[in-house]
Amino acid sequence: MRVAIAGAGAVGRSIAMELLENGHEVLLIDKDPRAIRVDSVPQAEWLLADACEISSLDEAGFDRCQVVVAATGDDKVNLVVSLLARTEFGVPRTVARVNHPNNEWLFNESWGVDVAVSTPRMLCALVEEAVSVGDLVRLMTLRQSNANLVETTLAESSKLVGEKVSSVSWPPDTALVAILRGGRVIVPSGDDPLEAGDELLLVTTENVEEQLDRLLR
Repeated sequence: MRVAIAGAGAVGRSIAMELLENGHEVLLIDKDPRAIRVDSVPQAEWLLADACEISSLDEAGFDRCQVVVAATGDDKVNLVVSLLARTEFGVPRTVARVNHPNNEWLFNESWGVDVAVSTPRMLCALVEEAVSVGDLVRLMTLRQSNANLVETTLAESSKLVGEKVSSVSWPPDTALVAILRGGRVIVPSGDDPLEAGDELLLVTTENVEEQLDRLLR
């Protein structure tokens, strides 16, 4: 898979290194000459250019990319890059970094954003997840499908403890995708029983989150 990353700062380079380790082809693009540090990620392609200009994206070969990551420190730039990638080059998947929480509402399909990653929101979710047992915590919003990735840890008092996955009346548009238990990742089957302390990862829609929260409690 070919991935273009706009923004070659610490965040962009870290993403690039992870993707390269997983066998993907990566291009880093930045308009600041000081950010072009080829020796830091030598396996990647590098391009000194303005990612907000169509000519630069054409030179970068955005039409050959399966994913574009807008990872700059400027929300306006990340929105423009996502929009150009989708509308001008037909990139199938876009991921955009949200730097300021007040701008999060803009990062949607209207601006060509499939997945918006808000560092403040994710940190807040991780804090909530670390201290809350039994509460439903939203980890990420999947803009294209209007769904949310949520997490909860089953309390001992939960009525679901001991129930099999198939016997639970999950709300509509809700799927249990993984159970984290004792350092293991379990892909749930219908016969798997739920245990106290299980960390459940689910995909659901916002309109049934309250219903799901009541069920899990």
